[in-house]
Formats: sequence, C-alpha cells, structure tokens
Amino acid sequence: MSWTLKVRDKFSAAHFLKEYQGKCEQLHGHTFIVEVEIKAQELNQAGISFDFTEIKRKLAEILPDHTLLNEVFNFNPSAENLSRQIFKQLKEFYPVIAVTVWESEDAAATYTES
Repeated sequence: MSWTLKVRDKFSAAHFLKEYQGKCEQLHGHTFIVEVEIKAQELNQAGISFDFTEIKRKLAEILPDHTLLNEVFNFNPSAENLSRQIFKQLKEFYPVIAVTVWESEDAAATYTES
C-alpha cells in the first residue's frame, strides 16, 4: 500500500537561457508553478503520512522567489534544470518521486530519478 502526495507552490523570477538561439535567450520572467510528488508508505495514528503544511513550508524555503535565476544557480535555469535542482533539495527531507516546473500554463518539465 502506498500513497502519492502532491503539493504546489509558485514563484516569480526572471531568467535567460544561454545558447538557446531564440527569444528566450533574452532576459524575461515567469510565474513558475512547482508541483512536488512524494511517496508515502505508511500513515500515523491520525491517518497522515507527511504534513502538507510542513512540505509546503520546506518547498517555499527552497523556491528562489523574485530573483534572477541566472545569478542564483550555476547552471542554465531551464525548466528541466530547475525541476532537477528542486528535486535534489527536497529529497534531503522527503521521499520525492517527481518535481514538475511549469513556466507557463501549457509548458512544463518533470524530473524523476526513474
């Protein structure tokens, strides 16, 4: 028996994509939506595996809100690279199975280790 918990948060940030050869190579911004999936194997006496409030708090600590992502990270801040970075940071605290970063309502990247 297992459960998949999902939480979402958002952050606003600017970035530019090096070596992109298109309009996204120029500085621009997004309101990114981040969805995290965590695997749970057992529940406590209250019927809860991980507290949503705690997961959201930890995610909010990690998200680089109102920054220039190129100055925060030492990698090209694409949705793919951002999803991998957030995954790695959250995995230190939770059994994360996937992180999806939406940079618009119809464009996202999901990172998993499978």
